[in-house]
Amino acid sequence: MRYVMILLGDESKWFDPDLAPGLMEEVGTWWQKWFEAGKIVEGGAELGPSSGAKTIGTGPDGTPQVTDGPYVELKEVVGGFILLDVDDLDEAVAVASGWPGIAAIGDRVELRPEMIR
Repeated sequence: MRYVMILLGDESKWFDPDLAPGLMEEVGTWWQKWFEAGKIVEGGAELGPSSGAKTIGTGPDGTPQVTDGPYVELKEVVGGFILLDVDDLDEAVAVASGWPGIAAIGDRVELRPEMIR
């Protein structure tokens, strides 16, 4: 089964190397462990800061409306995603639970099954 592991958190913490020294090395170790185990599918992505984002929705007249940044003001934004190839949801939870950002800076991880049509 394939699950998308969505990385969520306060992006101001992601760019502060003093907040969690060694975090990127821990992420690299985590990634290598699970990639070599065949649990990570290539194709995930780390996203840039939300300040460079555009959100497109429907304007009052029904036409597309473009706004800067995320649509809602939140501290927690999506920072990236990783595609997992695991046996079941329990294994996806086991892999995702070790994401270094959870313990180091309070990130959260959301798991969703990939839609197969």
